[in-house]
Amino acid sequence: MHTGKVRVLIVDDSPEVVEMLRSVLVQDGHDVDVADNGRLALEIAETFAPDVVLLDLVLPEIDGLEVCRHMRATTDAHIIMITAKDDEVDRVVGLTVGADDYVTKPFYPREVSARISAVGRRSRAPKAAPRPQTRVFGELRIDPEARRVTVGGQEVVLTKKEFDLLEAITARPKVVHTREMLKDNIWGTDWFGDDHVVDVHIGNLRKKIDVPGRGSRIETVRGVGFRLAGNW
Repeated sequence: MHTGKVRVLIVDDSPEVVEMLRSVLVQDGHDVDVADNGRLALEIAETFAPDVVLLDLVLPEIDGLEVCRHMRATTDAHIIMITAKDDEVDRVVGLTVGADDYVTKPFYPREVSARISAVGRRSRAPKAAPRPQTRVFGELRIDPEARRVTVGGQEVVLTKKEFDLLEAITARPKVVHTREMLKDNIWGTDWFGDDHVVDVHIGNLRKKIDVPGRGSRIETVRGVGFRLAGNW
């Protein structure tokens, strides 16, 4: 995403939802393609190469969770799940399989468009100064430049958001990072969701980098936020 346009793939089997979103996104200057089932979405994604995917959970052919799994393995697109109103399970499961954000029905198309534009602005922002070399915390090794993480010599595959969270926490390991700090740093200050998204991704990250029976490498500071545990 190096121009003002963001390539958006809308995946939803509701013609009303698709037209509502497409109208606003095209008006705001984005390139838009659509798919009304999961199989078609995967086919279009290969050639359209979307920057952002608006992905409904309930789809014909292949459901939204499976589509998300496939896309996360083959693209670095920003995936925003469209979930049922107030269905917490849908939100958590969607993020578990690699989605970056979520919106709940009913939603305002302008809010979704603003979120997509924010993704585009962050991607076009100047790159930060070179990151430090590999960080080592016991058996946990993080290479910020290669975006590679290993535990005990075994590579751990993280989603973009999981890696960004781990990088932020390990960059200042003795600091308590509040949920708001992490959310603003990784999702952006103009992200419209709540802080719960941080907890979900931290939970997923812990499952991948922790060793059962040894406690978590990421410590929860009750009522404040998270920091790297000092007992590793």
